[in-house]
Amino acid sequence: MSEINSKILVLASASPRRKELLEKLGLSFKIIPSDIDETIENNELTPDEIVRLLALKKAEDIAKKLDYPAIVIGSDTTVTIDNMILGKPEDDNDAHRMLSILSGRSHSVISGIAIIDRELKRTYVDSVSSRVIFKELSDEEIINYIKTGEPMDKAGAYAIQGYASTFITGINGCYNNIVGLPIYKLSEALKPFGINILYNASKQGN
Repeated sequence: MSEINSKILVLASASPRRKELLEKLGLSFKIIPSDIDETIENNELTPDEIVRLLALKKAEDIAKKLDYPAIVIGSDTTVTIDNMILGKPEDDNDAHRMLSILSGRSHSVISGIAIIDRELKRTYVDSVSSRVIFKELSDEEIINYIKTGEPMDKAGAYAIQGYASTFITGINGCYNNIVGLPIYKLSEALKPFGINILYNASKQGN
């Protein structure tokens, strides 16, 4: 495992989508998933506040367990429509319910990111929102999509980078945010922590 500015980069998530996005940037990192309780009892929090809070809790959970210099990234993504939060479906029926709600309408995908430098005790927290527009879905399309198994571990019961790409008529905002990690926001936020993605990439190319 290589180091960045003598500190290990750690992703506090088991999400294969987030892992793939970071790998495409050529970053070397460890994956240490957080298993915090994601239940939020404060009903007055907005979706933006919730994803920021959960991203921070995930990063803090891993940072406090490490005994070496590290920069920890936590993230959380949710789908919202009509002031409802659509998390990961509990079963096929729940996935059908969510996809029926999203059918023919636009909704928001919000991702929170948190970065912690455990040695310097520096913390960054923010969130990014994107809009996604679905076409009208027939019941047959919803049922067939659920049969692929793709919706079951995704907020809002769909993956924009998968079969659900055939449902999307338009997006407004960061595509990577919808996948699960807002790369633009993350890359800018990492610079004060001593990680410049393009600089590192240019050095590797020489």
